Formats: sequence, structure tokens, C-alpha cells
Amino acid sequence: MPLEGGLDEIPLSDLIHLYCSGRHTARLTLSFPDGEAHLYVERGDLVHAQFGSLTGIRAVHALLSRTGGVFHVEPDVVAGQRTINERWDAVIIRGAKAMDDERMGQLRVADIKQAAGGETRGPARSLRVAGRDEKVMRAVAPSPPSRPRTIPTPPRGRDPRIFIIGAAAALLIGAGVVYFLLRGRSVAPPPAPAPVGPLTMGMSAPLTGPSKELGRQMKLGIETSFALANAGGGVSNRLLSLVALDDGYEPARTKETMQELLEKRKVFAIIGNVGTPTAEVSVPYSIDKRVLFFGAFTGAPLLRREPPDRYVFNYRASYAEETAAVVRYFIEVKGIKPAEIAVFAQQDGFGDAGFAGVAKALRKYGLPTDAILRVGFKRNTLDIQDAVDAVLRNRRTVRAVVTVAPYRPAAKFIEKLRDARVDALISNVSFVGSSALAEELRQIGPKYSSGIIVTQVVPPIDSASTSVLKYKEALAKYFPGEKPDFVSLEGYIAATIFVEGLKRAGPNPTTDSVIAALEGIQGLEIGIGTPITYGPSEHQGSHKVWGTMLNEAAQYQLLDLD
Repeated sequence: MPLEGGLDEIPLSDLIHLYCSGRHTARLTLSFPDGEAHLYVERGDLVHAQFGSLTGIRAVHALLSRTGGVFHVEPDVVAGQRTINERWDAVIIRGAKAMDDERMGQLRVADIKQAAGGETRGPARSLRVAGRDEKVMRAVAPSPPSRPRTIPTPPRGRDPRIFIIGAAAALLIGAGVVYFLLRGRSVAPPPAPAPVGPLTMGMSAPLTGPSKELGRQMKLGIETSFALANAGGGVSNRLLSLVALDDGYEPARTKETMQELLEKRKVFAIIGNVGTPTAEVSVPYSIDKRVLFFGAFTGAPLLRREPPDRYVFNYRASYAEETAAVVRYFIEVKGIKPAEIAVFAQQDGFGDAGFAGVAKALRKYGLPTDAILRVGFKRNTLDIQDAVDAVLRNRRTVRAVVTVAPYRPAAKFIEKLRDARVDALISNVSFVGSSALAEELRQIGPKYSSGIIVTQVVPPIDSASTSVLKYKEALAKYFPGEKPDFVSLEGYIAATIFVEGLKRAGPNPTTDSVIAALEGIQGLEIGIGTPITYGPSEHQGSHKVWGTMLNEAAQYQLLDLD
């Protein structure tokens, strides 16, 4: 994620660790009074460095010893050449060892000079130990004699040469004792504190395939929040980083990504995973490994058990809450009968969760579950014709459809119904990916977007609320060119709450301390129009649902659902 700041606050070794462990691609520019340096990271490998006439590892080692200066990071910039062929961590370790050897060499020279100064006449000498303020060891030279000394003569009958040799030996031994006493009194410098590495979180999400925009936007929002936190020094002087792996929105691949994140990458927590069918794999795995699973992009009941699973925390309202809000709107505001509401749902755990929410809401109006028309499609496909045909066969009795699908099949379904002149209200749950859906419909034409409803679990992105304004400002600063989006806003809000939990967990956060900190959050105001509250029996921070509706220009307008 892009950063800028001072090297005295965030050491170069931490920056290299952050971008390499996160498998990023970026150029790090370091600016000093005497010139600039550039380091290049490509997909987690430190590949090139240039500092004056130095290149490669020599340039990195020279830069590790520099103080002061500022840094700036440009994401997705490649070097075009490779001068470093060792692992980044080995390069840093060798550089740190070279710096330690140099410091120890300087210390030995200082010790010898100090000891020599103690054997000669002169004023008191002081040895100041680096890094220990006001810790001064003094070696005092002997006082000058008060009267002349006479040299003793050897006893009679002894060889004077033996006496002279003995006296010389005594002087040498005495000098040696003084030297080692003085050397022993010198204090070794304290070891340099080991650099504290970034606190790395993991994410499994679709970064390719038909639902890739959901994963990309969720990742973008989390990284925006982390970048904002890192600009303020991180959490307890530890930078926050995110490792996002592509599961393609397929449960089979999710098992592999979760194993990679937890067993190989050793991430601290999982944040922002995308999808219900994938959660059916990732949630039990995280619970089994006792790893915190926070802020997933799903409203499924799997993540909302009573009492809640200890390691699972949600930010957003559930699908049951979203569908209940829109069913109530259809019946009580628009006057549609319960039997006139159909469901278009993906044929998996996601669709089942959305349909269950609709069924629960309709039961309150006296409609049994088996009386609801449900049509659907297979995950990661656009095979929606059978669903369209089923609605057309019931077009006289279908006046509203609750859609539980990602943006591409949802847009295709809407297009087909509008082309068939089905005059029914169509709503979508938040997982659809609001901005992506709007763009799909905009490309088809104005008649397709007009009147399409989407329930949201975040405030509208055109809101002037505190949190939305902070999100937009951070997004523009750290990811220029990216447009505000409902999904990335959700990632940003979830990550912001997570960071608050980390801060409350103390200087050395553990899974248990973060859980305790999160469960202690009561009425946290982050500026979204509803307070965030957790507790031992409440692991969902928000229950708020917003209504939005697209106009002919495919722009969202706030819709009052009550």
C-alpha cells in the first residue's frame, strides 16, 4: 500500500518487510540531503536498488545505515532490471550484521584508547557509552607523587640483573592488571532493539473471475484504512499489512488459500473475506486454528450463531435484516401482496441465506415458505435463462423480485426481464456490488437501471458523513484514480473498527487480547450514523440497513424503506 513519511519514524528495514511480505510491486524512493535512492519490489521480491554509484545489495546495505531522510512509495512500478538475487530477508540480516560488526569495531578502538589514557598522567578522562544518556564511566590517572622516589638497590650477594628483570616483570604485570581492570569497567553498548515487523493480516477473496470486482474493492477499502493507520505510526509502532490471495469465489480453492495464509504466511488475523460459499470453508478452518475472522463481506447466518463463535466478528447487517427491510417496504409501502414476491438466488449457501431471510420475513405476513417462487442459477455462471423463463410463466402474479446474486448475473437477469417487459420491482442485497451493478446497467441503457433497488450496509457514498468524508480523502491520497465504491467503503469501515480493536488490545496484541478489546467496544462512534457495539454475546457491530435506488443515469439515490 502506498506510504510516505520519515525514515526516522519507519525504518527502511520495516518498509522492505512490509512490501515484500505483502507480495506487493512498488518503487520506494528515499530522499536525503545528498541525493536520492530507489529500491524496487516486484511481487514480494527485492529485485533492484540504486544509491549513487552503488547498486544491488551494496546499495541496500549502505541505505540501512543512513538516518534521517524521507520516503515515498509508488505502487506497481517495476525496475526493468535485476541486481539483487538473494531473498530480501537475507539481505537485511547481512546488512544488520555488517552494521553490528562495524559498531563493535569502533567500540574496541574506543576501549583501547580509554585504557591507554588511564596509564598516563593527565586530567580525568570520561568514556561515554553510546545510547546511555548521562551514563559515564570515569578512568582516573594516578595522582602525581608528593616526594621523589628512590630506586631500591638489590640485596648484597644477589645478581643485580636478576633484580632488574624481576622489577620489569612486576611492572608489566601491573600494567596488564590496570589495563584489564579499566577494560572491565567499560560498559558494552546496549544491543540495538530488534526491528518490530509489520502486523500482517490475511484475506481470501475472488480476485479473478466474474466476481473479481467484489474482492478487489474489499481489498482496496481495507488497504486504504491500513494506509491511514500506518501514516499515523501504525499500531504500537507496527505497520499494518494485508496479504490477499485469490480463491476465485470457489470453496475448493478457499481451503488452499486459507492454509497458505495461516500455515505458511502466519498471518495474525483474517479480515474481509468475500462470500458465503467460501465462508463455509474458511470460518470453520479459522475457528479450528483459533485465528480471528473479522469483517467478512457476507451477511450469512453461518457467521452469526447464537451465542456467537468466539473468533468470528462481523461489521455489517445480516442478509436476514436486509431482506426483511425490503420485504417490509414492498408490502407496507408499495402495497404488494406477500404471494407476489419472488426470489432470484444463486444456487449455493449465499442464495440459500438470502432466500431464508425472505422466507422468514414473509412468514410474519402469513405466507409459508413452500408458497414462495424461487428461481436461480449456478455460481460463477451467467446461466440465468431458466430463471427468466420461470418468472415469465408467472408474470401475472410476480410484482416484485428479491435478487440474491453478484453484479454480473444480477444485471443479466434485470436486462432479460426488462426486455420481456416484466413490470416488477427488483431489489438486490448489498453483496451484489452496487457500483459494479450500476456500471453494468449503465452500459446496457437507461431503461434498465431506473428503479432498481439495492439495500446497503454502509452509508451512501455521496454522503457527507464524517466517516465517508475521511474514506474519500484517504482513498484519493493513497489510491489516486480509484472511485468511491460501496464495497470498498465497507472494507474501509470494517478495517477501521478492527484497527480500533488492535489499539485497545495493548502494545503486544494477541488473538485473545484483541477479542477482549473488541468485546469491550460499546457505542463506538465512527461517523456512519449508527454506533458500533460488540460484547461477549454480540459479535455483529452494526444492524443498520440503508435503502438506495438507481435512476436512469445509473446513479444511486437514497430510498426511505420505512
